[in-house]
Parts: sequence; structure tokens; C-alpha cells
Amino acid sequence: MIKLGTEPRNEYYALEATQAAYKLVTEMRPVEVGQQVLITADTASDMRVVQATASAVYTVGGIPTVVTYHTLDEPMQEPPKPVSSAALSADIWINFAVAYTLYSPAYHKAIENGCIYVELTGMDVDMLVRTVGRVNYSPMQKMATVLYELSQAAEIVQLTTPAGTDLCMKVDKAGDPFWEEPPTEGGYPQMLGGQSGYMAFRESYQGVLVFDGTLWPPSDLGILHSPVRLEIESGYIKKIEGGHEALIYERWLSDFNHPEAYLMDHACYGFNPGVVRPSGRILEDERIFGCMQFGIGATEYGSPAHSDGVVLNPSVWLDEMQIEEDGRYTHPALVELCRQMGMGGY
Repeated sequence: MIKLGTEPRNEYYALEATQAAYKLVTEMRPVEVGQQVLITADTASDMRVVQATASAVYTVGGIPTVVTYHTLDEPMQEPPKPVSSAALSADIWINFAVAYTLYSPAYHKAIENGCIYVELTGMDVDMLVRTVGRVNYSPMQKMATVLYELSQAAEIVQLTTPAGTDLCMKVDKAGDPFWEEPPTEGGYPQMLGGQSGYMAFRESYQGVLVFDGTLWPPSDLGILHSPVRLEIESGYIKKIEGGHEALIYERWLSDFNHPEAYLMDHACYGFNPGVVRPSGRILEDERIFGCMQFGIGATEYGSPAHSDGVVLNPSVWLDEMQIEEDGRYTHPALVELCRQMGMGGY
């Protein structure tokens, strides 16, 4: 992570990381006494975060097991067999690997087996402190619920951005359990706090989507230096325009030679107070305060690829009600929660 500007010394944020890891296993993903907690990392992970988390798990009475393996070429690939086997015995699986295991066969089997999968891909000490340790989790979690409920109550979501996005989609009233309260029994995924969303019919996405924050994968991308413009028709990317980075993305998608790799998959709001600008790490960039994030590549429909892109400074309407303007929340309930989170300007 040195290339991202993170101080590599062990003493960097040593005390703050310890406190944040404890908060991770007591507030964000509470670990109970005796629970088997698998912690996975690849050779690109920040081992300071891994060790702090393992220590915190042990401190609260959990049983941590750390498995480190080589960094895979792409995310969503099946990890080595010892990892997937260990996941079947875990009550909680916390993943720090940069080439994330979300949506992999091991992930699906673990969820089916009752495991709670916590995706914290690529988290380093700086991110742990900013996005977990220094965050007031209660209003942030309430923000997720309010955004979900407001959005699911609408028929149409429309957004524009200064970079040229002009996109609309129809809300699927069946909802998405990912944004609802987790089940009382069985496995489920959990992500870093500061993100919410709604369920839209994939084929209803229509218009122009311009990524101007971060786009990843492919691994050749990250922070965007020029916008990547996508023309969307009936949920599918029909045209990709822009500079060199748009060409990289276009070639990456075409290499999969699969139509569902071009299908819109999900839409999310970002609002973690610890993230105010792109870093190139998609986990936190999806949660830039005030951003929107879109997933492309419907793995549920068999897509072999999935990528996530961030749009900055969106203006968002739920039917005729505007809830955000140029990246600033305007709905009264959301404004109040922003104040409780301590965000400046509210």
C-alpha cells in the first residue's frame, strides 16, 4: 500500500489501530465468546490490520485463525483450497485480501453454511482508523436505513452529475435483503459501514453514466484521471467513451466475451465520514461521503466479471423529491443524521 501514500512503519497509528480493531469486533461486527473467526489476507494486505484484528477477536473471547496466501490476479476468484475449507468451519469470515473473495464459490458456500462474511478488502491502517475507529456508527447505520427506505418507496430514481451523468432507473419494490436487517439465523455478507442502496430492475437503467472518481477492477485502474462515459440502454452498456482509462476498461470487459459483464448490477449511496476523497481503494471509495457507486457485471446472471465505479457530486431525485444536490444531502432527515455524524457544512 506504500504507493497509495500510507506510512509503512509499524508504529504508525499503532494505538489508534488497536482501538479501531476493537471497535470493529464489538460494534461493527460483534464477535461472541467462542466464535470461530477466520481472517484472510493476501500478500498485498496490510498485516498490521490483520494482526490488530486477530488480537481484538481474541481479546473479546473469539477464536481467531489467520490464513495468508498469494495475491490472485483478479478478484472473485476461488482462493486456495485450505482457505475455502477453513471458511466452512468459520462462524465469521473477515477478509482483508486485496483480490477479494466476494462472489467466489468459497464465499457462496460459506454463506450457505451459515457464515457471516465481512468484506474489508485492501483495508490498511489508515483506512481502519478513518472508516471504523473515528466514526460514530449509530447515526451512520441509521443513515443506511433511511436512504434504503426512502429509495424503495419511490418508483423512479434519477441522478445527474457535473461530469455528465444523466441516468434513471425503476425501483424494484421487492427490495434487497442486503440493505435490510440481517437474518436472525444463517449466513449473510456484511460490508464496511457508510453505504446503502436500493433494488432497481437491471434492465430499467437508461441514460448516461460517467465515472469520475474510481473504477476497479481491472487492476490497471483505480483513481480516474479522466472520466469514463458509459451509454446505457435497457440496463446494458452500449458504448464506452473517454481517454486512455476508458479504453483500458473497454478492452477489459470485451476480453470476457460475455453479455452479462455489460449489465448494470446495483446502485449504492456512499456516506462514510472518514472518506472525503478518492484513494484508489475501491472499498472506501464506494463510501466517499455524498458519492454514488454502481456495480457492473451481473454475477447472479453468470457474468464472469464484476467492477465498481464511483460518481462524484451527484444530484439525486426519488420521483419528484430531491434528496441530494451536487454531493450534498438535502432531505431533512438525512441532513440531521449528517449533523449527528459530525460532517462539516451541515
